[in-house]
Amino acid sequence: MRDIDDPRALGDLRDLAGYDAGAPPLDEETRRRGRTRLLATITAPGADRPRKPGSRLTSPVRRRPALRIALSGAVAAAVTAGFLVAVQHNGDGGRDRTAKPPVTDLPPMRNVSARTVLDGAAAYAREHEKPVSPRDDQFMYTKEIIKETERKTGRTKTYVAENWRSVDGSKRSWVMELGKGWWAPPLAANESVWPPQDWSRLRKLPTDPEQLILAVHEESFGRQGKNASLDDITDLEWSVIHFSLAGLLKLVPVMPEGLRPAAYEALGMVPGVKAVPNQKDAKGRVGVAITYDDPTLPEGASGYGGYFIFDPVTYAFLGFRDERSSGDGMNMKVYTQLSYLDSWAIVDKVKEYPSAAG
Repeated sequence: MRDIDDPRALGDLRDLAGYDAGAPPLDEETRRRGRTRLLATITAPGADRPRKPGSRLTSPVRRRPALRIALSGAVAAAVTAGFLVAVQHNGDGGRDRTAKPPVTDLPPMRNVSARTVLDGAAAYAREHEKPVSPRDDQFMYTKEIIKETERKTGRTKTYVAENWRSVDGSKRSWVMELGKGWWAPPLAANESVWPPQDWSRLRKLPTDPEQLILAVHEESFGRQGKNASLDDITDLEWSVIHFSLAGLLKLVPVMPEGLRPAAYEALGMVPGVKAVPNQKDAKGRVGVAITYDDPTLPEGASGYGGYFIFDPVTYAFLGFRDERSSGDGMNMKVYTQLSYLDSWAIVDKVKEYPSAAG
């Protein structure tokens, strides 16, 4: 390896910095992580000592594995130029080779932050959402498809869930889950649920993401002053806010204009949300998923919300991925659920099919 003071080495670095990898530029969060990891490696104890051929650089901080990055002087220049080189460590004499994607038919995934994905999803939703103003005496019909796979056997079963919800909540609704349906009576005068299902309450929710977070905070904890600030929210409160926002997005498939984009943006403001690339939806499409690391839960425990899967280019919403279990002990079965909204419409009566959804 050439010394960094060697003019030929500097020329190599300039050539590498100007190299066009044909990939989209990294977002600022990914750049920041790369620079932080680079700095940690450079400043690690003994980083300036010569290494044996084939040995690896180690970081002084142990974290959950993400990308392992070979940090030679050339790759340092590559990080500065704005792209990362991913390598794998194998048992072939300790040599590093360029990593191959785990599945060769996946489209390339660029590194993006959760905020980037959710802001993109909000922009897509604003551009494509269909304004709707149902009457109080009508019903919101939705048809969802759920593909459920048992982890142990790999056996998959597909369910169709058709729901007719009273727009103002004054009439009984028909709801379904995993092939079973039942009548849901209207709420009593002193009852309320989250997320709200009646259109009048949904319309009252803010369509500004920060104000939506504060409204959810007030709904959950019953306090909000004129000078309320997101900076004052604790980890536990953020966990509850995430639960509420994820529930709003999962359980209310059709919303008043502007609310879903605001909910996406609000979700992106929750500390702990993260983007996970190369996730498949119920139709086999590969997207980027958003999930949540809940700091209030023990390590390894999963919280509510599962994965929201988005198109990696347009950020259109593709569907959900979640888990459920049944039984306990040796008889416990764990299922992976992939679901998406197939169609929706406004109808005049419960159990009435819209002509388009037939």
